[in-house]
Amino acid sequence: MKEALKQISNLVERFERNIEAYQSHAYNETQLRREFIDPFFEALGWDVSNRAGYAEQYKDVIHEDAIKVAGATKAPDYCFRIGGVRKFFLETKKPSIDIKAQTSPAYQLRRYAWSAKLPISILTDFEELAIYDCRLRPKPSDKPRRKTNKVGAKRNKKRRKT
Repeated sequence: MKEALKQISNLVERFERNIEAYQSHAYNETQLRREFIDPFFEALGWDVSNRAGYAEQYKDVIHEDAIKVAGATKAPDYCFRIGGVRKFFLETKKPSIDIKAQTSPAYQLRRYAWSAKLPISILTDFEELAIYDCRLRPKPSDKPRRKTNKVGAKRNKKRRKT
């Protein structure tokens, strides 16, 4: 547990130290996932990179899992599973996108989770993490209820550009 806290603290400190670079439009979602999201969930005990070598049906985490949403195939960034059963989706956005102010990222995630019959799912840009109740059918006009946590003790006072 101490090692996990240390790893997460190091990630948070690095993010805070370089926050302006990470919030630039040049920093993309793939970079965020590799540098912060994957290590964060690995520290929490999820086998994000399948180091155990499990077959596809037994992996803890599926990247770009295929689901049907309104007749089209969509791909949430991450699907977290236990014993091969989906538990929640995680959708990431690059830090230059204000996930608190914009409703489209939350709607996207909630559509994925509702279509897969998952009760909760998570949206993050690493700076913030929002857990959504996905039991009700989402509408684009929804102002979703969420619990958002800011990374680290410091809060960036600069307004992010979208």
